[in-house]
Amino acid sequence: MKKILIFSLSYYPQFTSGAEAAIKEITDRIKPDDYEFHMVTNRYDSKIEKVEKIGNVLVHRIGITKKNPTFEDLGRLPLDINKPLYQFLAAWKALWLHRKYKYDGIWSMMAHSAGVPAAIFKIFNPKVSYILTLQEGDSPEYIEKTMKPLWPLFKRAFTSADIIQSISTFLSEWARKRNFEGPIELIHNGANPRDVAAVFDEQEIENLRKELGKKEGDIFLVNTARLVYQKATNITIQALKLLPENIKFIIVGGGDEVDMLKTLTKELDLEHRVVFVGKVDRSVVTNYRKAADIFVCPSRSEGLGNAFLSAMASKLPVIATQAGGIKEFLFDKKHNPDKTETGWVVDVDSPEQIAQAVKDILANPEKVARITNNAREMVLRKFNWDMVAKDMQEKVFNRVIK
Repeated sequence: MKKILIFSLSYYPQFTSGAEAAIKEITDRIKPDDYEFHMVTNRYDSKIEKVEKIGNVLVHRIGITKKNPTFEDLGRLPLDINKPLYQFLAAWKALWLHRKYKYDGIWSMMAHSAGVPAAIFKIFNPKVSYILTLQEGDSPEYIEKTMKPLWPLFKRAFTSADIIQSISTFLSEWARKRNFEGPIELIHNGANPRDVAAVFDEQEIENLRKELGKKEGDIFLVNTARLVYQKATNITIQALKLLPENIKFIIVGGGDEVDMLKTLTKELDLEHRVVFVGKVDRSVVTNYRKAADIFVCPSRSEGLGNAFLSAMASKLPVIATQAGGIKEFLFDKKHNPDKTETGWVVDVDSPEQIAQAVKDILANPEKVARITNNAREMVLRKFNWDMVAKDMQEKVFNRVIK
C-alpha cells in the first residue's frame, strides 16, 4: 500500500470550501488498500482533536487555536497568523511524520496556501513524488502579489512538482506561466452529490422557504459561495435595487466581506430583501439552492466554480460572468454561438446586466427549462466525482507514485 501526505490549509469538520470538499470526495472513493492518505492541516478550534481519522484520511492538526472560532475569526488575531505560520510549521511537521510513516508521495492542495511546505519537503526528500493541485479561486495576479515575501519557495511550489492537476484550462495556463515543464492533467471538480442526486424532501424545502420568509409571488436569488471580494456579492446586492420588490436575495456563506455587505444592504435600504444565512454545512447547502429560483454569482475570478456546477445540477438557472474557469461550462448564445446554452453570462461588475438577466429568466419559462436541462445534463456527463476520483487515481497518483 502506498502512502500519500496531503497539505491543506484547512479541512473538515469546519471552514471548508470547494478545495477541501474535493479532497474528501476523491479520497473517500479510493480504496484504502490502494492508498493510505494522511494530512497536515490547521487545527483552529482547541476542542478538535490533534489527530483524527476522517473518512480515508488520517488528519494531523497544527497551529494556533481558540475555542469555538467563527469563519470571521480566521481573519483576525490570533488565528490569522496560521496561514503564514503553516508555510513552515507544516513542512516541519511533514518531515517529522515522514520519519515514521515513510510517505511515497505528497499532495499539495493549491499552490498559494500549501505549495510552499510541499516545496520545502521536496528539497529534503527529492525522491518522494510531489503532486500539486491547482484549485485557486483568486486571480493569479493577486496570489502572486501576496506570495512575494516567499517568492523563491512559491516558484519552487510549481517547478519542483512531478505532476500538476488543474481543475480548469485557465489554471493549467497559469502553471505554464510559472515555468512548470512537467505533465499537467486537467481534471475538473464535480458537483455536490446531493444536488446531483435530485432526491429531496419537498416538505423540508417548503419549510425552509417559510423560514427564509418567502411569500406568495416572491422570487429568491441565491448565492452559496464564500463572501470574499472575488465573488462580487456586492454587485448582486446592487442589482437588487434595479429589480421589483418581490425579488429577494438569499446569501448563504461566510467570509471577510460579511460586514461590508451588511452595511451596503443597509445603505441601499434593502434589509427587508436580503437574508444573510451565514455559513452552513455542505450537507444542507443543497436545500438552500432547492428553496431558491435563480443562482447568481458574478465572480471577478474563479478557478472553476463548484457552487455553479452544483446549482446547475439542481436545475437552477445560473447568472454569472465567464471569469477564469467559469468559461469552461457557462455558455450563452451571445458569447458562445457555437455552444449549447447552459446559463446567462454577464460582464464583471455589471449590476445592470444581472438585473436584465433576472428579468429574462422570469419572462421566458420555456427558455429556462431548456437551458437548465442542458446544464444539468452537462454536469452529469462531465463533472461527477466518481469520474474525478478514477482519473485522479489512474492519471495522477498511479502515474508518479511507483
